[in-house]
Amino acid sequence: MIKLYGGARSRASIVRWYLEELAIPYEFILLDMSTGEHLQPDFLKLNPFGKVPTIVDGDFALFESGAILLYLNQKYGGKELSNEQQAIFYQWILFGNSTLATGIFVEASREKELPRLMAPLNEILSKHPYILGDEFTVADIAVGSILIYIPLMLKLDLSAYPAIVNYIRSLSSRPACKVGMS
Repeated sequence: MIKLYGGARSRASIVRWYLEELAIPYEFILLDMSTGEHLQPDFLKLNPFGKVPTIVDGDFALFESGAILLYLNQKYGGKELSNEQQAIFYQWILFGNSTLATGIFVEASREKELPRLMAPLNEILSKHPYILGDEFTVADIAVGSILIYIPLMLKLDLSAYPAIVNYIRSLSSRPACKVGMS
């Protein structure tokens, strides 16, 4: 059984959401970051940086939410993917974790970056329900989770991006999202 180590209000929720979508049995281990549980020697053996999320799958430990999503998709996603198809997932997961997250959560650049990021995303999502078309994929976990944080944490006005608002609403209604992002 996979062990997922996370903290309250951490990116472990992203991994948890994907584990729920994949219906993979896992144990969620909530670390109390305020008391330093993430800095204890046993956890530092799994992640020397003392960060969450971290997973343990058998004898294999992995940290960084994007790397974990890619690993889970490759091992448990259930589809054989070409190098090009896998690269598309890399692209969107890296976009979500770096470009999108930075553009949204770094206040100093948000005013400039938000329209540059949201307008193309809105255009993509106005053509089909998910990032890569008609099928929900790990790309939606990576991008959607960051977008879901906007109404939860920032309360930004997204009315200029109706396809994104609908996308957030649609993803938020998924049972796995409700468990993972809670």
